[in-house]
Formats: sequence, structure tokens, C-alpha cells
Amino acid sequence: MKTNISKIRVLTLISAALFISSCMPETVDGDGNGLTPTNTDASFTVTKTSENHYKLTSSNQNYLYSNWDLGDGGGFGRGANINDVFIPDEGTYVIQHQIIGQGGVVAGTSSQTVKVDKSDPLSGNLIQGGKFLDATDVAKWTMTFPNPSNTALWSFANGWATFTAKGWDRNVMYQAIQVVKGRKYMADAVVTSKGVSDSWFEIYVGYTKPTANNDYTGDGNDSTWLRGINTWAGSGTTAFEGKISSKGSVNVNNPTGTFTATQDGTVYFAIRSGGNDMKEGISIKNVEFRGVN
Repeated sequence: MKTNISKIRVLTLISAALFISSCMPETVDGDGNGLTPTNTDASFTVTKTSENHYKLTSSNQNYLYSNWDLGDGGGFGRGANINDVFIPDEGTYVIQHQIIGQGGVVAGTSSQTVKVDKSDPLSGNLIQGGKFLDATDVAKWTMTFPNPSNTALWSFANGWATFTAKGWDRNVMYQAIQVVKGRKYMADAVVTSKGVSDSWFEIYVGYTKPTANNDYTGDGNDSTWLRGINTWAGSGTTAFEGKISSKGSVNVNNPTGTFTATQDGTVYFAIRSGGNDMKEGISIKNVEFRGVN
């Protein structure tokens, strides 16, 4: 009788592997199983290196990488365990640090409060009332009411400005800002929504003043927006929250989202929005417009 030695060897190896696997413990004393982090110290120190500049240094080096939240509404972003940051605006910020261990697990989180005494003279935020904290903030903005069907509306509550619209109605909220010829400026804001349909929510800047019942495109056309949530450009159809620079669409005509002043004087920072079905709307806060050179 002929015996198939190869088949016997394969079956023997499989049986041995199964036996070894069943006998292996899920954890090893003192070492862990490689999936659950064993070091949870996310503490860090804050050192002011110059006005508006800070060095964030993790007290613990035994982890894979750091996530930092600078308290500006942008949420956590990946960074080094020693992180040099620039905070251009006066205010109080709760900075948070997460350490990421094996398997991408958050091993620990800690926070510190940093008080910035004054805004940077070149890169400080030029927007007034951009936090929408109270009636004084809201009063810094002008709305181009009335709109044709009175269905494109701004509302203000809990530190957010929320825009809703339907039936392709639209509106603009804006404020005047002084700029310096030759300087470059960048726009950003924190936005959130449960998602919209056939809608746009865009930031324009131009020397032309917005007027009631008219669309606004700065000094150009509807392709000159700096930042935007635009469902035709691939953003806004699902829930989102974070900086519009990261959650919004990228304008191929202006991928950096910047405005260069061609003359000294007044420009108009305008949020132009509308759509067929904005559902519960798009909300915005922490609006900023600052020099970058």
C-alpha cells in the first residue's frame, strides 16, 4: 500500500500550529500583547520662545506619534513630540495632546491652558466678531437682506452663525476690512453641518461692495472663491466639522485660498451661500482673515 507522505506532513503541521496558537496567552506579563498601550503619560510642557511662538514638548517619548489640538477649533492634527507652534491671536487657548500607541490607539490625553497676551501685528486676525459669541459680534456683519423669497436666512446661537436656504435662494453676509497693497492674506473658519444637497457656501474677498439681492463674486466671477463648501466640487454632501480649509473643496484657480491686495484700502470679506436644499444648514465660527507675508 502506498502512503501519501506529503499530505500527512501538511496535516501534522496544521495540527501543531493550532495547538500552539490555542496555548499562547493573550497578554505577556510586563510586556502587553502589542495592541493595548502600556504607557499613558501624555503630559507636556509649554515654553514661550518669542511673542506668539511656543514650543510644546512631550514629557514621554515612548509612543508612536503625537496628535495636537491648539484650541482654535481645528481639532487634532498629527505632529512631532516636540512641536513649535505660532498662535497669532490674543486669547486663551486650551491645548490638548494625545499620544498614539500600538495599533493607532490613543494611549493618553492631557491639556494645558495658554494665554496669549496680544495679537501678532502682521498676522493677527483682521475679522471682527468672527466668533459670533453675542449681539456685539453679530453687529460687525452686514446681511444683504431682503432675499427674493425670504428663504435664505442667517441665524445666530451658541457661538455659531448658521445659514439655511432652499429653492435655489441665496444670501451674502459681509464686513469691510482694511488691506495693504502687495500683502497676501489667507481666509479660514471652522464649519460644521450634517450635510447639504445642491448647495454652496463660499468665501470671497474683493474691492467691490456687496449689494442686496445680487450674487457676490468679489472682483471676479464665481470661480474666484478663496474657501468653499461646494457640493458640485465634491464637499458638503455628508456630515463634517473642522476648518473649511481642510473640510471644504479646493479651488483649482486658487488652491492656497489666498487674496493679494492690489491697492491700499477697503475690501469686503463676504460669505456667499445658497442652494436647492441646505437641510439643517451650514454653521460657521472662528472666522479669520490674516496676513501671511
